Amino acid sequence: MAVHSASERVLAGLDPEQRSAVTAPAGPVCILAGAGTGKTRAVTCRIAHRALSGDISARHVLAVTFTARAAAEMRARLTALGVGGVQARTFHAAALRQVRYFAPRLLEGRAMPELLDSKVRLVTLAAAKAGLRTDRAAARDLAGEIEWAKSSLVEPGEYVVAAAKAMRDTPHEPARVAEVFAAYERLKRSNGVIDFEDMLRAAVWGIEEHRDVAEQVRAQYRHFVVDEYQDVNPLQQRLLDAWLGGRDDLTVVGDASQTIYSFTGATSSYLVDFPRRHRGATVVRLVRDYRSTPQVVGLANAVISQARGAEARLRLELVGQRPPGPEPELRIFTDEPAEANAVAARCRALVDAGTPAKEIAVLFRTNAQSEAYEKALTEAQVPYVVQGAERFFERVEVRQAMVALRAATRSIPGETPLPAAVVEALTAVGWAPDAAPAGGAVRERWEALAALVQLAEEYAATPQVLPIGPAASVERPVTLADFNEELARRAAAQHVPTVDGVTLASLHSAKGLEWDAVFLVGLSEGTLPTTYAKTVEQVEEERRLLYVGVTRAREWLWLSYASARSPGGRARRPSRFLPQLDRSGGAERAGASPAARRPERRRTQIVSCRICGATLLAGPDRKLGRCPTCPSDIDEELHERLREWRQRVAGGQRVPAYVVFTDATLVALAERRPGRAEELIAIAGIGPRKLGLYGEAVLALVAGAAVDDVCPEKTFEISP
Repeated sequence: MAVHSASERVLAGLDPEQRSAVTAPAGPVCILAGAGTGKTRAVTCRIAHRALSGDISARHVLAVTFTARAAAEMRARLTALGVGGVQARTFHAAALRQVRYFAPRLLEGRAMPELLDSKVRLVTLAAAKAGLRTDRAAARDLAGEIEWAKSSLVEPGEYVVAAAKAMRDTPHEPARVAEVFAAYERLKRSNGVIDFEDMLRAAVWGIEEHRDVAEQVRAQYRHFVVDEYQDVNPLQQRLLDAWLGGRDDLTVVGDASQTIYSFTGATSSYLVDFPRRHRGATVVRLVRDYRSTPQVVGLANAVISQARGAEARLRLELVGQRPPGPEPELRIFTDEPAEANAVAARCRALVDAGTPAKEIAVLFRTNAQSEAYEKALTEAQVPYVVQGAERFFERVEVRQAMVALRAATRSIPGETPLPAAVVEALTAVGWAPDAAPAGGAVRERWEALAALVQLAEEYAATPQVLPIGPAASVERPVTLADFNEELARRAAAQHVPTVDGVTLASLHSAKGLEWDAVFLVGLSEGTLPTTYAKTVEQVEEERRLLYVGVTRAREWLWLSYASARSPGGRARRPSRFLPQLDRSGGAERAGASPAARRPERRRTQIVSCRICGATLLAGPDRKLGRCPTCPSDIDEELHERLREWRQRVAGGQRVPAYVVFTDATLVALAERRPGRAEELIAIAGIGPRKLGLYGEAVLALVAGAAVDDVCPEKTFEISP
């Protein structure tokens, strides 16, 4: 009864689709999970429900993810659900564990080859043997091409044909790349080392070619879960098939619309073809988006609704579950510096209004776009971090700080509060609790150590609970020694603390993350889609990149592009993936006809925000001459006189006040304060007719005249 109750508790709070995924019968299950739909919750609850109900044993489950962080999150959630013993690992970690375990048997007593951390050094040597001189960047490109080939199960002699078939944009002539590939393989063997792809292949070989190994592995692992299944490559699928050995207790989770890593060999074909490969498979679609507002969800649906190709067959139309929020904004700028400065100014405004900097992200297509935003954010005094840089606990300053913190346990009194103790210890490595210094590397070093202080403050807020008996416990403050143990644990798991800064990241590195406010920048043709996207499939992957970017935002979303790269530069067009935005700034919802989504050709005069420089699209914004979120510089006293004047004029004409001037026009007049007729008629809504009727009075009011002086007791005669 208790077991049944525990398994039923796992189902509490699940929506109908999640519940269907959790309770699906044993066998092949495909969970198509859109962004923000709770896929991790669904899959961990499925494992927990089956284990707690006695359907499976937790120790026979292997859950495979693509990042160590995702694996750690899965283990933590399972523990919270009362299920321990599940092996949740990345493909590489699971393969390495098995290869090391079986190495004495497979290698007949020989030592296991050393595992390469990086291919670059050997690739550089291999390139030299093939007659190519390479710098580090070129060697990285060649290493990436070799990784693609090996992940795609392509041998050096097959590379030229395979690269042509896949329409690879190779770093050198395919035949020369094949030479480097072959030389690299020879160098590995002569040096007695293997790379990560070799390790996966060794795990496959151990199972496929050694019956005793296969039997032992399959006796241990009987139930499989694969997260982010749209990102598996042929080599990983080969390993998964070896693990399964013809069995079908397999649950996969994925979203074809988030397939963005095909350049590494990843393919969504296994997700798309899952029902065909596994007859009778249960397919569940999770479409309730709990992450983003309906406005953001609507834009995401509009972006992906035009998708074509195999992935589009599994396209999900998400349904937002959060309360309504602000409409997404589209901004157009004259050049990239103006765009970057406007983004930095808005980040500054968001932070000043209470949005934590770490809940803001600026996302771009290529890392090369980062520099302009780093400069603009620095000038705006907005802290930032660059996603995808060196791992936190591998940074030199962090390693030095951890040494200093361990040494400080012998010199700092134990009663010193933890945050103060950490600050004192970090002075030994040159850190001071002042404002972040100027300069990129110096500032990043300061912010990395500041993150340790922040982590200490968060850790100190959770006292240690010590058991003092079977049913009693006592709390005590955390100590510096406790904190050092926590840091060591996080370092081992690469659990990076969040630095309180705006995140700068490429769209690729942003996948799996989310923020309250997201800026999607540089959305012009040639950048997104990139000029290197030549085939239909490549262009569609660029569309999915924008979709991934949109779905990172919880509440506030900005999309922008610059009409030119630099002031006076060649004009560029907006990205073809941008759906038309309505006059209020919001994206059209999915379901509109293709013709309705096609951008209109407008000959309206371009109006720019006088504060941030953005091109204004909505009528009220054009009238005001500024973005609705840019600060107003309204003259309140002038605005009040204009309102009184309008009331008198409307009363004399016996017409509603808005017939004279709308509220938006009065605000525009009080903000822009025109001094000449040319400036007055430049305000949207004031044409020649109203200039003739009211121009003299309005200009006098702006100049300081009283209402009584410009509004004598008479009525205006209005011609029909």
